[in-house]
Amino acid sequence: MKALAAALALFASAADAVACRDVTHLGTSYTICEVDPAEAPLRLFLNGADGRPLGSFSAVEAERGALVFAMNAGMYHDDRSPVGHYVEDGEEVMRVIPNAGPGNFGMLPNGVLCLTEDRARVIETLAFVETAPDCLHATQSGPMLVIDGALHPRFIAGSDSRFLRNGVGTSADGTRAVFAISNEPVNFHDFALLFRDGLGLPNALFFDGKVSRLHAPALGRSDSGFALGPIVGVLE
Repeated sequence: MKALAAALALFASAADAVACRDVTHLGTSYTICEVDPAEAPLRLFLNGADGRPLGSFSAVEAERGALVFAMNAGMYHDDRSPVGHYVEDGEEVMRVIPNAGPGNFGMLPNGVLCLTEDRARVIETLAFVETAPDCLHATQSGPMLVIDGALHPRFIAGSDSRFLRNGVGTSADGTRAVFAISNEPVNFHDFALLFRDGLGLPNALFFDGKVSRLHAPALGRSDSGFALGPIVGVLE
């Protein structure tokens, strides 16, 4: 009975440490999932045991077990390999890309989501290269939405470039991570304001604006669509 109680307590801890809800900021609807990394360790998923990309939340669950929460986590090539830096279970799959380039990924500054056993931190790419943190899991994407409390310098208030977008913001000490997906088209400027002003997070990273997916069973939601590359999530 004690073993069963302990197992149930661990299950409740992981589930209770992930809180998903709908919010509205500046007139735009979002769904956010707030994670306590110390109680619900975040990790990344890319390939299955056969070496092929998992590509969906259902494929992750079929191979790894039930997910409390999951979201697409970074841009990828046609073969679903990561565009930028990617580390899974301490193994580097793709190196850091520090230079500017085409598309949103190359709109510097971009950044890296670095996950350890009990912390989650969004770090601007050049700072990441300089400090070389030891990440158990890491995924690079871009652009940064918020950098040490400042919006990305290229964002334009009132821009008509509006898409469904998703991303992640973290506290300075890495004890708080909030993942957000817009439920209607939003521009970069307003999406960044959600993280900085609405959620009070000093650093935030954009994941995608065309392939945005959320798995939040507590809300009865599991988005389907195009096959995904990197996925971030919390296992039960």
